[in-house]
Amino acid sequence: MSPEPAPDHAGPMTTLHIDNTVHDYDSWRAAFDRYERFREERGVRSYRIARDAEDPRRVLVDLDFDDAATALAFREALQKIWATPLSQAQLVDHGRPLVLDVVARRTL
Repeated sequence: MSPEPAPDHAGPMTTLHIDNTVHDYDSWRAAFDRYERFREERGVRSYRIARDAEDPRRVLVDLDFDDAATALAFREALQKIWATPLSQAQLVDHGRPLVLDVVARRTL
């Protein structure tokens, strides 16, 4: 019997899940990239960006944090970013970001 593989992430993790619809992905991505330092300074450990295969204007972003308090604080800061003219020009719509406790994670 083979030993069970080690989990990819040993400690607790919280993800802030964001669901946006954008006018143009490339323009949105350029605006997103301008906030790299902002994310780093506010505790983002990693992120993933995905696009809906059936509607490429729908962009899903998962930001990973060490804890829920940091993710919640980031969510509040995100509201200020969305109010900027740059963000307003990029977004068609966005849902309320969800703070998720990651309970299992494994790469197969």
